[in-house]
Amino acid sequence: MTDTQTPPTEPGAALLSAGRFFRPGTPSPDLHSVTMTDGREADAFYRDRWSHDKVVHSTHGVNCTGSCRWKVYVKDGIITWETQETDYPSVGPDRPEYEPRGCPRGAAFSWYTYSPTRVRYPYVRGVLLEMYREARERLKDPVPAWADLQGDPERRRRYQQARGKGGLVRASWDEAVELVAAAQVHTIRTYGPDRVAGFSPIPAMSMVSHAAGARYHSLIGAPMLSFYDWYADLPVASPQVFGDQTDVPESGDWWDAAYLMMWGSNVPVTRTPDAHWMVEARYRGQKVVVVSPDYADNTKFADEWLHPHPGTDGALALAMGHVILREFFVDRETPFFADYVRKFTDLPFLVTLTERDGGYVPAKFLRATDLRQDGEGAEWKTVVLDETTGRAVVPNGSLGFRWTTSGEGRWNLELGDITPALSLYGRDVAAPVEVLLPRFDTEGGAHGQGRGAVLARGVPATRLGGAGGPLVTTVYDLLLAQYGVHRPGMPGDWPDSYEDDRTPATPAWQEALTSVPAAKCVKIAREFARTAERSEGRCMILMGAGTNHWFHSETIYRAFLALLQLTGCQGRNGGGWAHYVGQEKCRPATGWATLAAASDWARPPRQMIGTAYWFLNTDQWRYDRFGADVLASPLGEGRFAGMTGADCLALSARAGWMPSYPTFNRNSLDLGEEFGDPVAKAVAELRTGALRFACEDPDAPENWPRVLTLWRANLLGSSAKGAEVTVRYLTPHNKWSIHSEYQDNLFMLALSRGGQSIWMAPQDADAIGVRDNDWIEAVNRNGVVVARAIVSHRMPAGTVYMHHAQERTVGVPKTETTGMRGGIHNTLTRLILKPSHLIGGYAQLSWAFNYLGPTGNQRDEVTVIRRRSQEVEY
Repeated sequence: MTDTQTPPTEPGAALLSAGRFFRPGTPSPDLHSVTMTDGREADAFYRDRWSHDKVVHSTHGVNCTGSCRWKVYVKDGIITWETQETDYPSVGPDRPEYEPRGCPRGAAFSWYTYSPTRVRYPYVRGVLLEMYREARERLKDPVPAWADLQGDPERRRRYQQARGKGGLVRASWDEAVELVAAAQVHTIRTYGPDRVAGFSPIPAMSMVSHAAGARYHSLIGAPMLSFYDWYADLPVASPQVFGDQTDVPESGDWWDAAYLMMWGSNVPVTRTPDAHWMVEARYRGQKVVVVSPDYADNTKFADEWLHPHPGTDGALALAMGHVILREFFVDRETPFFADYVRKFTDLPFLVTLTERDGGYVPAKFLRATDLRQDGEGAEWKTVVLDETTGRAVVPNGSLGFRWTTSGEGRWNLELGDITPALSLYGRDVAAPVEVLLPRFDTEGGAHGQGRGAVLARGVPATRLGGAGGPLVTTVYDLLLAQYGVHRPGMPGDWPDSYEDDRTPATPAWQEALTSVPAAKCVKIAREFARTAERSEGRCMILMGAGTNHWFHSETIYRAFLALLQLTGCQGRNGGGWAHYVGQEKCRPATGWATLAAASDWARPPRQMIGTAYWFLNTDQWRYDRFGADVLASPLGEGRFAGMTGADCLALSARAGWMPSYPTFNRNSLDLGEEFGDPVAKAVAELRTGALRFACEDPDAPENWPRVLTLWRANLLGSSAKGAEVTVRYLTPHNKWSIHSEYQDNLFMLALSRGGQSIWMAPQDADAIGVRDNDWIEAVNRNGVVVARAIVSHRMPAGTVYMHHAQERTVGVPKTETTGMRGGIHNTLTRLILKPSHLIGGYAQLSWAFNYLGPTGNQRDEVTVIRRRSQEVEY
């Protein structure tokens, strides 16, 4: 009998049979493998993923202070991948190595190189290009074509009003270069070369790129605009105190510190390649203190966390100085500290006192000329009182020795037989007098000057040379009075104890301003000073944008520097201040500067303070809500009465303290042709009013800047209804970008929220019904921002953060407030000029490019935030 039934089959047998039909192969006897002779061509993609033709070394020049060394793998001229280099020279067995160096942003750089947002061709506003081409064809010359456009207000207005609305079209390199050159030639001929300007940020992004553009502008007589002060990264306190731009240790010195304070510097985020030194140093006994208003990323590494209210750091530092002066100088003189300040600070120098309103006010340093000593540079030689002889003597080290022929070889701090007296207290020749000191923590003022009051406190003083001689005291004695440190027999208004909150500088006084408990302030101050005493100055403060991007940033920094100088930390390995400059150095600085400024062709180059340039020429001065006299000391002489910030800027130009471009209301080329002796003629016409400074009337058309060239720069981005909450709006550095670089990188967007965001506290979010990731609008009189809300317990109530330089290239919808595209972080800020930053022409307070000048401290605003409709339109 024949069995006609179909034998049972395993599940999926038909599918397997089909697979064998379409992908034939030879099975092994045990059926565990199949050998195929073709059909695997696609595997080459995976095999070749890591193949490369060569490896080159590079850094990521994106205005980062790391300068990390990376291995870049290249295939067919295309970057395929990168890895951190591991061949840094060893620093020895007793300290950590420099490697590994890098961060997630840098690791994503090869993607950024080929980003669709990268501009590869010239683009020109379409309406401008059409009008230029028409004029060029008609007039047959690029310069008359540009002049024709500029001479027609309607056509000029058309391309200006098209800005910010897209409409860029691709042009050829030749046409774009011709258009730019025509604009510059016409401007120079008609208005003068100082109506053209160039701007590019830090040269270490690319020394070659920066030097090429800077040299070009210098050769045509156009000013280059400073950037370090404009970005508010310049610590003005450094040239004020040290006469140096930013002389700080590189990050490897963090390892040598016995006590490390991160004060306004979020090291793991903004100094990622260097952060390992801070982490590793804790294991050799280093104590880490973080001072930050929010629970920042570096807080998790801290042994102590102090969280003052934003912008009140100066009060905390002042109170710490009060404790150090009281316990380590007055109650017990610490030999190491006393010896240090005698030799390396101005505390022993004598200061003259002048009478005012029934008391005395500090005037000028006593100088050799006041002792009837003549000789070269005598007016620049300061005086101390010799502890041994009791006589006024002139020690080495002041400016009178540095810049004179007779001082060659003597500009040092060798005191010889001189022992400077720190104080006149207790000396037979001294008697107490009351000095008047300003305080700025109260309302009111004297004669409308400033917003403050006056303190009267006693200092020991003596008259040199008899009854008619100058009345003097020491800087140290004045410092004790300023910090409120009382000594028996000194008259005036003094605090009773650390718990007295009536007068400035006590721990209790700062607690009311900062919220930091007075006991915690005292504890940290004692630890800092004791560690400095025992380690001989190995205490360090890492300072950053969190404390430097403020209107009064230099006073905050000077309070920090006082702590370091009083404790002998400045100039020590593992000690001193560490402002954020990292390993980024321009090695051939001298030759590079000569090349970039074209100093081999003409001197001096035209260089301009960037902050003042934008302040005037964008009409930011019109938005000032107070006059300069509001900032004056209650002991001031009324010189700021009726003046605005723009008036102070014009004064600095007339006095020669600061450069000013455009300079005059006439073409400088015409002036050169007209004047036989240009200097004498210009002075005469300025005195008669026939010639005026352009900054005195910035809105006059003849004084406008006409052509601005930017390269490697993000100039602008570095600028109700329903329930709402008013908050402090701050703009710190970003964890997922380096300034504007990487913020639109797909990898970085995936690590963050994928677009613009604002961090806020749960209390503030609850008050307006906002949940995490909701769309919100931030509004003030300066502009409107649309962003996602990040609701986080790390944020203190009343303060919000929007990481800076988040550009409008990704995820920025239209606002409900205006119906227009939402702005960037600087949309809500404005530029405020501080008059004291304009002081110049005197010793170390003399302007130099990126050395001294007003900072663009547009980082602190009051803003209203509300929840908006969650349906957004792009």
